[in-house]
Amino acid sequence: MAKGMREIKREIKSKQSTKQITKAMEMVAASRLRRAQSAAISSRPYADTMKDVVNSIASGGGGVKHPMLQKRPIKRSAYLVITSDRGLAGGLNTNLLRRLTTAISEKHSSKDEYVIYVIGRKGRDYLERRAYPIADVLTGISDSPKYHDIQPIASAAIKGFEEGTFDELFLVYNQFVNAITQVPTLKQLLPLDASQLGSTQGAKADYEYEPSAEEVLNVLLPKYAETLVFSAMLDNKASEFGSRMTAMGNATKNATKMISALTLTYNRARQAAITQEIAEIVGGANAQQ
Repeated sequence: MAKGMREIKREIKSKQSTKQITKAMEMVAASRLRRAQSAAISSRPYADTMKDVVNSIASGGGGVKHPMLQKRPIKRSAYLVITSDRGLAGGLNTNLLRRLTTAISEKHSSKDEYVIYVIGRKGRDYLERRAYPIADVLTGISDSPKYHDIQPIASAAIKGFEEGTFDELFLVYNQFVNAITQVPTLKQLLPLDASQLGSTQGAKADYEYEPSAEEVLNVLLPKYAETLVFSAMLDNKASEFGSRMTAMGNATKNATKMISALTLTYNRARQAAITQEIAEIVGGANAQQ
C-alpha cells in the first residue's frame, strides 16, 4: 500500500508540473493573441486603400489590362499554404493541411498538375513526408511578422503566375474568427477576381496617374497580391495563438481534474492504510488479553 501511495504522490507532482507549464503557455498565447489581433486590424486601412486604387484603375476604362487580371485555361495550379512553426495548437495545422490535401485530391490526378509554396515548419514537414511537390519553403517567421518576412515567397509565387509556370494560385490559411474558432480557408489569389475589387468606400476616389495607369497597375497589382498574403499571415498568426490559448486552457483544466482525482485516490489509500494499522494495533491488544 505504501508503494502505491508513493506512486500516486509522484503522479500528482508530475501533473502539477504539467499544469504549471500549460498555464504559463496559455497566458503567453493570450498576450500574443492580443498583439496579433491588433496587427491584423491596423493593416486593414492600407490594404483597403490599395484595393480602392487598383479597382479605380482596373475599372477606369481605356482598355487597361494586366496578366494578373486575366483568366486563362488551367493547365497547372499552385497553392501557398500558411502553417505555424510550432505545435501545441490543437488541430489548427492538421485541419488546415487536411483541407489542402482534400482539395488537391479532388482536383488533381497527378503531381505534375500542381505545386505548393509552404510557410511554416509544420506544413513543410507534413508535405515532405508525403512527397508533395514543394516549390519553395519559408520558416522561422517571428510571432510579430513584418511585410518583408513573407515578401520573398509571396513574390516568387506571384512571379510564377505572371511567367505562366502555373495558371492559378490559391491561398490556404486559417481565418481567425475568435480564440475558439479558426476556419481553414482556401481561396483563389490569382488571377485576381475583378468582381472582388469593388471599392471599400461609399464613393470611388478619383486619381490621376503618372506616368500612366498601366505603369501604376504593373507596380500595384503584385504589391496588392503580396498584401493579401501578408494579411493572411497575420490572420493565421492570430489563429495560431487563439488555438494554442484554447488548447493550453483545456490542458490546464484536464490537469486540474486529474490532480483532484489522484488526490482523492491518495487520500483514500492513506485512510485505508491508517485504518489497517489501527485494526492491527487493536487486534494485537486483544490477542494479549
